[in-house]
Amino acid sequence: MNGSDDRRSGTDRADREGIGNGTADAVGWLDSVRWNDDGLVTAVAQDAATGDVLMLAWMNREALAETAATGHAVYWSRSRARLWRKGEESGHVQRVREIRLDCDGDAILLAVEQQGAIACHTGRRSCFFRRLDDAHWREVDPVLKDPGEIYR
Repeated sequence: MNGSDDRRSGTDRADREGIGNGTADAVGWLDSVRWNDDGLVTAVAQDAATGDVLMLAWMNREALAETAATGHAVYWSRSRARLWRKGEESGHVQRVREIRLDCDGDAILLAVEQQGAIACHTGRRSCFFRRLDDAHWREVDPVLKDPGEIYR
């Protein structure tokens, strides 16, 4: 994100850029993405207000197109081999404010508003809750809600 003006006017910016208002129907822009051999691209979800990295996932063409068209994050679940609409089970929806493509064309950055303050299936704000300390991974961020209460 490029500064506080973009963050404050997130709704206006998303509307102008065609995120979530159905104007992303033309799919030629998808050809600029460098999909891997499995037809996937990595996607980083970043908090639009704070810049915190929330999670890393995968997208296929359909997931990226639906994300742009609806304004809600949609990923490809490799374990389930199907589209995964973020929040479909947990309610922790990600409203997409901006979509960016990196310089190599092989990674997507989603600036999102995270609903429910939890992005990780472990019940934490971020999936990046482990920090390397003295050659050991340590959990440094708290569980905000027990996953058993989220996924019933």
